[in-house]
Amino acid sequence: MIESSLPHGEPVLLPSRSFGRQVRSVAGYALLTALMMVTPMLVFVPAALMHCAIRNGRRAAWAAMILAVAIATLYGAAVPSSDPVTQKMAWSYLAAVALAIALPALVAVPMVERGEPFGRVLVALLAGATIGLAVTEIAAQSLLSFSPYAAQVQQYVKQSAEVLASRGKGMSPEMLAAAQQWVEFTTYVLPAMLLVNTILVFVLSLLMLGRLKAWREATVRRGDAPALGAYLFRNFALPDWLLFAFVLGGLTPLVSGLLQKVAANTLAVVAFLYILQGLAIFRFVLAAMGVGFAGTMLGWLLLAFLTLTGVGPLLLGMAGLFDPFFDFRHFKKRKDDSHESHSD
Repeated sequence: MIESSLPHGEPVLLPSRSFGRQVRSVAGYALLTALMMVTPMLVFVPAALMHCAIRNGRRAAWAAMILAVAIATLYGAAVPSSDPVTQKMAWSYLAAVALAIALPALVAVPMVERGEPFGRVLVALLAGATIGLAVTEIAAQSLLSFSPYAAQVQQYVKQSAEVLASRGKGMSPEMLAAAQQWVEFTTYVLPAMLLVNTILVFVLSLLMLGRLKAWREATVRRGDAPALGAYLFRNFALPDWLLFAFVLGGLTPLVSGLLQKVAANTLAVVAFLYILQGLAIFRFVLAAMGVGFAGTMLGWLLLAFLTLTGVGPLLLGMAGLFDPFFDFRHFKKRKDDSHESHSD
């Protein structure tokens, strides 16, 4: 029997695993993570690093991250580019991935090892990502005399103008004015859009981690059976104190200047989080009803239709917002709440 007093930073595999195998494993994780950093597979970078920590220990995961960043940096330096702005944007991107995705993932490893709730881990990761993006912006301005945020705003406005110019000819003046207002609004909350993309990265990685064999074996070995379902999507629940952030975002119309921008972006991020929680409630209800594959697909199709009409996100957001008060998932306790036969 493995003693529960073992340090969490130690590898969870059997002691007979050789040092050479661990080195090869860390090198493999580093190469895989570096490849993910420069491809659309970026969404699974946190899962790869957390999985490395579970198999080889936290120190090994930190080594894998540092090596992965070094490899990705060498790859970025080897790619020729005659445009200085493109080069600065590429370096800023690598810095953002390292500071806002990889680093928070490793900092959150102890929370994952303890099997802390999905929502609490995600909010901690989001806080780390926000700090990482801010540090990236400040460092880029100081070292490169370049603002990644300003460059993204400029690129977004340019692309939106091109789309409106090409497709706006067949639109009525009212529709064209509404489209221009939407572009102005999305430009205003562009920081929130960046954070929403980061949230999706962390959510997908945590969902994958909860399905991996090493995580499940480590949880069973630790004797923490309730944590097995911690990272199933239907169990996603935000901390109750996040309601205060929603109230802060509600001050948007009452303030002006920088404070209004902060409040508006906070409201956009928190609203998205509550929509995610509403989706988790919907997933939980489908699983609890035992509707089967056909019923599940029908439910998701109905939700997709409601989303196209604009009603779906509103209903999901309201469900997520009021879940701390009504606890929609536990009106009636079920013995099979953590049953693993349903995929998320």
